Order: sequence, then C-alpha cells, then structure tokens
Amino acid sequence: MSFTKTIIKTTILFLIVCLVTLNDLLAQDAKDIKNIVENQNYFFIAQTALPSTGSSRQLSPDYTVKVSKDTIISDLPYFGRAYSAPIGKLDGGIKFTSNNFDYKKEVHKKGGWDIFIEPKDVREVQQLSFSISENGYATLKVISTNRQAISFYGYVKGDK
Repeated sequence: MSFTKTIIKTTILFLIVCLVTLNDLLAQDAKDIKNIVENQNYFFIAQTALPSTGSSRQLSPDYTVKVSKDTIISDLPYFGRAYSAPIGKLDGGIKFTSNNFDYKKEVHKKGGWDIFIEPKDVREVQQLSFSISENGYATLKVISTNRQAISFYGYVKGDK
C-alpha cells in the first residue's frame, strides 16, 4: 500500500470519527461544558493519539478518562517509547484509577480551561494536562515516569 493511500484512508477514518461524534458535541452548548468542567464531573473521549515519535493514530471511542471530584479513571492506549517496563504489567496502555490526586484548574480569558491533574497514588503517571475549549474540544497530554509523553485529541462530555 502506498503512502498516499495510507494518508487518504487515515483522513477518511478521521472524518468518519468526527462526524459520528459531532452529534454529541452539537448537543452540548457552552453552558453545559462550563457546568461539567466547573463541577469536575466529565469524561474525556480520545479520538486521536499523537505519540512523541511516529505517526498519529485514530482511535475508537472506547478510550476515555473519567474525571470526578474523588476519582480519576484512565483507560487510554499508549504508543511510543518506554524507557523501562513495569514488572508484572501485561497491558501497555495508560490504565489506572486514582483516588489521591492534585487538581488545578486555570480559566482562559477568552473561554476554555487548562486542567492539571497529578496522581499521587499512581507511579507510572506524573501528570495529565487537559486543555478544554468552551465548546468541548479537548487536548490531553500525559507525562509519564518511564515513557515518552503522548498527547490525545478528543472532546469532553458530561457524566450522564
């Protein structure tokens, strides 16, 4: 398969995923997004993974991060370079539950938020850094202890 065909197929897949999720995004307005972010009760749905090295990958809507006031649940894939492998861990993804974390929120002057989460009870992950627009689109950067950083594009929606 040629490089051009791969690019075309990837673009088509990305557009399909965007159209499928567009319905969810259109159903949410800026007030809904503000409420779920301010109440710290939302899901981040990852659509695209952007490893530090290599090409981006389109994802199924199964990959999420659940954020609430007392728990963070991450179920994300990982693509990239690991500097060491954890002993006894079979899954290479970014999968954890944290009940002990620091949560810092900064409001943008023109709308949107930057959110920084530092789990204290998860050794592999140092920080989750979200940038959320007022219409719900979001970027997540995961900084790990023994892996290259990875970013994800997607959107947030309420826990309903």
